Amino acid sequence: MAKKGRGTPPRATKKKTAARKGGAPRSTRRTAARPKPRPGARKNAKPPVRKAIQARPQVVQQAVPPPPPPAPAPPPRKPGFYEAVAIYERGVQALQRRDLQTAAEMFRQVIERYPEERELLERAHLYLRVCERETARQAPPPQTSRDHVYAATVALNAGDHAGALTHLQRAISADPDNDHAHYTMAVALTARARRDEAIEHLKRSIALNPENRAQARQDPDLESLRDLEGFRAAMGPLAIARRKAVSARRR
Repeated sequence: MAKKGRGTPPRATKKKTAARKGGAPRSTRRTAARPKPRPGARKNAKPPVRKAIQARPQVVQQAVPPPPPPAPAPPPRKPGFYEAVAIYERGVQALQRRDLQTAAEMFRQVIERYPEERELLERAHLYLRVCERETARQAPPPQTSRDHVYAATVALNAGDHAGALTHLQRAISADPDNDHAHYTMAVALTARARRDEAIEHLKRSIALNPENRAQARQDPDLESLRDLEGFRAAMGPLAIARRKAVSARRR
């Protein structure tokens, strides 16, 4: 036998003994054979996940309503409208300069010449009252026929019918051929429900100035006179023919 070296423990023998004593017995079960990876496949590759196919909601096409028809174009303005606007603007400019007489004259022209322009008519009446009120504060007492007619117009706009009649009587006494005084007298008498007297002064104003006929046809202050035969006679044959046609339709 070979001699053992001094101090050298039997390592190999101890290891074998420990392996036999502390080792667990091997399992008798056979493990399932793992599938061999395919050539070219990645390691630890996850299997593909199949997504559920969701049914797409059906889009219901709604009927689109047709576009609305275009708004009708406004009727063309008459040449008189632009003339009325020009006169009205001149009156506003004169009022801004505190030229009350010129401004009042411009507004009166709009009212008398263009009664069919309702929008301008309301504004012209409003500014005319302002001019007349301011002028009445500054003006001296009326002396001439024209001054009395102007004072009567201011009184009518203020609702002072009695004062307007007083001024108009003085104006006609000073100048019997003043057509404006007779026309304003017809308006004042209509407001007092004295229609027969109003018709007489209206006829006189038309005889002195035929242009007053066109103004009287559309003047709202003379509305209560339109059913009188005297008013239709003052308006001429055309007004009488229209009245007969309306009566025939009603029958």
